[in-house]
Amino acid sequence: MLNFYSGVLIFTERTLKRNKKFVPTLLINFLIILNNHRTAILNHNQSFTSVRKEYIEESGNDQRIDNFLFKRLKNIPKSHVYQLLRSGQIRVNGKRITAKYRLQLGDLLRIPPISIAVNQSAIAPAIAKLGKKISFSILYEDDALLAINKPSGMAVHGGSGISLGVIEQLRMQNPSWKFLELVHRLDRETSGVLLVAKKRIALVELHRQIREGLMKKHYLAMVKGHWRNTKQHVKLALTKYVTANGERRVSIASLGQSDSKPAHTIFTLHERWESVSLVNAEIKTGRTHQIRVHLAHLGFPILGDDKYGDFEINKQLNKASGPHRLARMFLHANSLQITHPVTGIVMTLQAPLPEDLQKFVECLGSPETVSCK
Repeated sequence: MLNFYSGVLIFTERTLKRNKKFVPTLLINFLIILNNHRTAILNHNQSFTSVRKEYIEESGNDQRIDNFLFKRLKNIPKSHVYQLLRSGQIRVNGKRITAKYRLQLGDLLRIPPISIAVNQSAIAPAIAKLGKKISFSILYEDDALLAINKPSGMAVHGGSGISLGVIEQLRMQNPSWKFLELVHRLDRETSGVLLVAKKRIALVELHRQIREGLMKKHYLAMVKGHWRNTKQHVKLALTKYVTANGERRVSIASLGQSDSKPAHTIFTLHERWESVSLVNAEIKTGRTHQIRVHLAHLGFPILGDDKYGDFEINKQLNKASGPHRLARMFLHANSLQITHPVTGIVMTLQAPLPEDLQKFVECLGSPETVSCK
């Protein structure tokens, strides 16, 4: 049976390469299903030990390839999936692609052999965590969307190994929900509005809004220093690098740097004290650590930022007592404006400051009077 599948598919693959548009859509769909049945048989017999090829069906159309692979390779750490993409071992139509590539109906996906190494020492603690249910503050929910107030200190998804993040917790707590995917991400130490899609149509539409700059994200950040400008646009490209001890970091890119990504943040002064300031940050692009790096570069590092902040001040704040103590980064996603993907209604989701951050603000006393120019 597998030899028959292989013969038909080799012929079709060659035909598609010559001129895809002359192959009837019905035939393409039939061969996609045929190939995927063959792939299922091979996967059952050979697991991840051989190269797999799969034609993309309608269910995978317009999905980002990284999200598609996370579902196909559920036991593989996300970091390893990204490494396979960067190295070109995962290909589409014989070509290298990035993690942002959106799959199209009829694309031929090649997945290389993958070895799975299970860390036995990590299994017991992870299983213990499964019994610990974390309650999330729900800001909004309907059949298509879920918005929560993410607590600081919790990753949005599990990393390498089998640790649990927000999305894993939600799936565990709501097994009847057939679809549940993150619309965007927040850093582990950042609290605030986190949006989750409960339907694929909602996810696709919200991702479109992000790509076209239609989703408005606002953050509150307490920074070191006396912020002067009422409103300031910062347009500084960013680049990623790895430190000597293997940690990933982001920095301001040099002029003309090939791997740089444009980044735009609008800062508005919210409140100001003698030595610290509370600013509102609206991100026009969603780069990793964008707000943190832009503020640090301007000389106004976020209080409690353990990567780009003032480490001496962070240490003092962490050792302080009572409400003067700040044991986390003061960065909170306080507002998110979207157009509802189903109803078309413009809606603003807001998350109040967490209690620890609110108490820290109150202990600073009365802020200076800020004049709007």
